[in-house]
Amino acid sequence: MIKIICVGKIKEKYLNEAIKEYLKRLSKYTKINIIEVPDENYDIIKILEKERDNILKHISEKDYIITMEIEGNIISSTQFANKLNNIFIHNSDICFIIGGSYGLHNDIKELSNYKLSFSKMTFTHQMFRVMLLEQIYRAYKINNNESYHK
Repeated sequence: MIKIICVGKIKEKYLNEAIKEYLKRLSKYTKINIIEVPDENYDIIKILEKERDNILKHISEKDYIITMEIEGNIISSTQFANKLNNIFIHNSDICFIIGGSYGLHNDIKELSNYKLSFSKMTFTHQMFRVMLLEQIYRAYKINNNESYHK
């Protein structure tokens, strides 16, 4: 099973439609649980602490944790597919964590088994959720030797 913990809700209809589409496509391969924790509105330190606490409520000891971090490893889609395949050999659950506007609290980063970045660029967490789902879908297509557009 794959769990995606995200800070914030998706308000844009077009992004919700894209998320639904990728969840539908992925249902052929795996169960995905998206957990939204609230965006907080304090000073930066309090925001990160509150978001940390909200994220920690949804992490299990058996989760292989992949944090989405701008400082993380940048890998190709094929390498990502291989990474997921290798993780699932030893773990039944993968938990991706997407931070909010200020990223992730250091406590969450320290729990991470793998730090992943899609780019040195910054993306909105709403847009990034769609990008992550697309890459997970692409990974399943690659791992099952199924064609998918490039």
